[in-house]
Amino acid sequence: MKFKMLLAAGAAVVPVIFAHPVWAADALATAKAEYREVAQTYSVEGVVEAVRQSTVSAQISGRIKEINFDVGDTVSKGQVILRIDERETSQALAGSQAQVMQAQAALTQAKANYERSVQLFEQKYISQSALDKAKADYDMAQAQSEASQASESQSALAHAYTSVIAPFSGVVASRLVEIGELVTVGKPMMVGFDPSQMRVIVNVPQYELGQIGSRPKVKVELTSLKRWISAASVTVQPSADIRTHSTQVRINLPPREKGVYPGMFVRAHFVVGKAKKLLIPATSVLRRSEVVAVYVVDDKGMPRLRQIRLGEETGENEIEVLGGLNSGETIALDPVKAGMTVGVH
Repeated sequence: MKFKMLLAAGAAVVPVIFAHPVWAADALATAKAEYREVAQTYSVEGVVEAVRQSTVSAQISGRIKEINFDVGDTVSKGQVILRIDERETSQALAGSQAQVMQAQAALTQAKANYERSVQLFEQKYISQSALDKAKADYDMAQAQSEASQASESQSALAHAYTSVIAPFSGVVASRLVEIGELVTVGKPMMVGFDPSQMRVIVNVPQYELGQIGSRPKVKVELTSLKRWISAASVTVQPSADIRTHSTQVRINLPPREKGVYPGMFVRAHFVVGKAKKLLIPATSVLRRSEVVAVYVVDDKGMPRLRQIRLGEETGENEIEVLGGLNSGETIALDPVKAGMTVGVH
């Protein structure tokens, strides 16, 4: 430390201490830029979709009476998601049940008449034509009974359609109706998807299919989440779009990936070979507007800001350097801390 004495008339001697700047470069975490063999990839943009997604539509006409779930709610398989006014279907079902009872009564009577006619015919009290008529009446009553039972089943099914059931467990993506709204057969009411099974859909040009192969290795980059996911399986569709001359590739993601939902923008990286690249940790890069730089630490431990040109990320929290840095140079892993260190000089 350096001391300087300040003198003033009638004042005591006061020592003022000027501290030498503290050099903290030795506290910086560093790494070396080095060439390593990494996978060479072909990248293409894609969109996430649910493997299981369905639109629930009305199977009968009526007014919406009750809505039990809204957008974002989790629904279990078999739960009632909404109800349609059942008064009309209840009356139709009651009428069908009455017709069944009437037909069964007529069938019982026709059967008794036929059995009696058989006995009388055997005793030669009635003619063959009378027996045939009794048999025809019995067959007609039996057919009417079966028809009425079928009508009752149809009415019961229509009545059951007033309660709209979730076809599988999932999440409500959109609700398309309101309470009191009149719906007709085929009217979409809710859209849901199963978040446990997601996939990525990409379109690969025909001239790239040879590089990626029939069983491609691929990693999916979630750009918004800054995450990389290895594909669980990949399916190359055996057909091409006649307009774009591209083939659809479906990339199935591992089950129950958090933060992934339909409609997300992603980037798929297909492995097409290997190459040596100059790599540095992605966290060491400082980005300020259009400036991309790192702090290079010299032999004396002093960090100096240097602008560089970057390539692609490798998916392992590393990024390729195309220019501005040489292999073997030491860089600071925390650019913010390195900048603060330079600022104390």
